[in-house]
Amino acid sequence: MQITRREFLISTATVALAAPSALSASHYRIGITTNTRGGWENDVWLSFREARGVGYRNVESFIHYFREYYDDKADELREKMDEIGVRFVTISNGSPLEMRFEDPSKHLKVIEDHMRLVRFIKRLGCEHLKINLGSRRPTGTTDEDLNHMASVLGEIGRQSTDEGIKFAVHAHMWSQFENRREIEYVMKHTRAEHVYFVLDTGHISMAGIDPVELTRMLGHRIVEFHLKDVRPEHRGGAKSRLERPDMMKDPPFFPLGFGGVDFPGLKAHLDKIGWRGWLTVELDSSPWRPPKDSARISREYLEKTLGLTE
Repeated sequence: MQITRREFLISTATVALAAPSALSASHYRIGITTNTRGGWENDVWLSFREARGVGYRNVESFIHYFREYYDDKADELREKMDEIGVRFVTISNGSPLEMRFEDPSKHLKVIEDHMRLVRFIKRLGCEHLKINLGSRRPTGTTDEDLNHMASVLGEIGRQSTDEGIKFAVHAHMWSQFENRREIEYVMKHTRAEHVYFVLDTGHISMAGIDPVELTRMLGHRIVEFHLKDVRPEHRGGAKSRLERPDMMKDPPFFPLGFGGVDFPGLKAHLDKIGWRGWLTVELDSSPWRPPKDSARISREYLEKTLGLTE
């Protein structure tokens, strides 16, 4: 389904017109994604315990870590989380789910797999599902791919809405869905009330987009931010596309405060429009220090520079 550009812009900004001029820190919900390479990637329980130890109460993860609980042991998983003292922001997709959103012959399986995940995270108390869209092919993402992707995303979004869960797509470098053209197409060709957006400040910057500018465009269609920093020279969006690097030898992403993302400017805009949602710290790798130390650096930045606490 296609909507006009005017309808697209209105759908992303309407709520801002009635929003208060300022927003207290309590309206922001703070979390952390804990699959950080360098110490957390192979032990999800260690990652949760150490994240809790440096002050995080909400964690985000991926479904492959919880295969023994999926999908009939959600209560057991929730009890284990309670013992550690953390709750889920959400649980993302990935293996073993069908991820070929661009292939219409796979759409029934894509929908079945992702609605199963929706029902699972609902039992865990989550309010939204964040998804990635599979690895990018060497030929990139074509217009035909985008049409197929928007179609199946719209259907999953509609069914998720019926379940009371917001469905949100995450733009990620080196995936089927990474750049401005692809973001604008999918947002324009899906309904705002069914398909939301997760804005990753690191991936958006490396895709050549200013995260603050994209936030102004999408407004309340964003339900969650993944907060990571980039090099100062990439501030406002990298000038050229980055091929996938070795995340442990030459990482493009850093703890908050490295200088490449205008986090004060981002928060100022969110305050202005009265935005409410998840601010989820994330770091893909931590090669020079234990992940818990990188997590602590980002948390201190949230508290001391942005004035945000849970």
